[in-house]
Amino acid sequence: MEKPHMSEQKVRLKLPQKVTQQLELKDGDQVKITLRNNDALIQSHASEISLYQRISLAWFVLPAVACSLLFNGFFAVRGDNQIPLSGNTSLATGTILLGVIMGTILFGIFFVRERRNQTNTFSQNIYWRNFPVIILSFALILGLTLLGSFWLFETMFDGLSFDRLTATIIFFVFETIINYLMILLAFSLAPNILIRLFTLVIVSDVLIAMASNTSRRWWQYNLSFLGTKLASNSWQFNITLIFSALIMVALVDYIFVSLHAIYPHSWRLNILRSILTLMAVDLGAVGFFPNNAASHYMHDKVAGFLVYFIIVLIVGIRWLLPGVTREFLTLSYTIGAILVAADILFQGIGYLSLTAFEIIGFALSFGWVVMLLQLLQQLIGRGTRVFYVKAKIKPSENDKDLL
Repeated sequence: MEKPHMSEQKVRLKLPQKVTQQLELKDGDQVKITLRNNDALIQSHASEISLYQRISLAWFVLPAVACSLLFNGFFAVRGDNQIPLSGNTSLATGTILLGVIMGTILFGIFFVRERRNQTNTFSQNIYWRNFPVIILSFALILGLTLLGSFWLFETMFDGLSFDRLTATIIFFVFETIINYLMILLAFSLAPNILIRLFTLVIVSDVLIAMASNTSRRWWQYNLSFLGTKLASNSWQFNITLIFSALIMVALVDYIFVSLHAIYPHSWRLNILRSILTLMAVDLGAVGFFPNNAASHYMHDKVAGFLVYFIIVLIVGIRWLLPGVTREFLTLSYTIGAILVAADILFQGIGYLSLTAFEIIGFALSFGWVVMLLQLLQQLIGRGTRVFYVKAKIKPSENDKDLL
């Protein structure tokens, strides 16, 4: 909280009646004013109400009821009174299919609602060109999460089935949770959440791919084996890389548009933005060209470019990132040195296997990129100042209120 100084001027801010009504201001209420760069955010106590209290029960329960009736009706028409947990026609299939469809629709509706109401600074700064990417990415994240969850349930409860009423109740519980979480994400979407989701999608999908291919001994080949035709569910691994790349493109676009207000006409940031965007596109290309015989050449090329992008970023980050700390530089150069040492141990000495070398390179490079994105996101928040003032409500002197 900023304490007033004797030299400060007393300024009266006149707000339109529509604004005071939307903020639900009353005489004597405390108003929070947050200054960040050239923007000011005004919040009343009512506007700071927890997101959990802002989400109406009907928003996520009624769609769940409608989907549950559809689920029950489908099996009633088929005459199925015993519904298996997993399989082509099962509780898992119904939950994943209807859950992804309804969850994505609700996420899209409330994301657009937040953007138009301008209550979420992040959604305001998202361009419409990135809107389809974000919607499809969250649909993919939801689908992969449900696939992984029911794969785990199938492993723990092999052969389990339920009567139609019990299955409908379980479906309703899952659908309600899915709807609620997707609405909550639409309300609370922010750069740090996108970064965490970007991390979660790649790490979780790689782990799931490793676990589901254990019997095929994927580690005897290489990490890229998980995306080949020989692997189980390789399409999930490849499409995750593609959509993770799209999330990264949208995230980089938002971050650098916001940074432009702080560092206008910075050629260094423009170069950094270009490299990160090209690296994201290249990551998607790794999934688009899996390591099969037909696309092996292209896969090796695009995978090799990822290494070059990381090297250029680590070496050039001192000049490309404004205000980079010595600690981050030390960490960057340490990671770079480990990558070089791993390459020598793999190609020069032959000590490391291809799989071990790829896992080390992936873990270090991916971790460094995530830290870089977080550092860039923190740059946006620099210069933020918060003030608390008392609101005094007076009748409008004119028919037309002006700021």
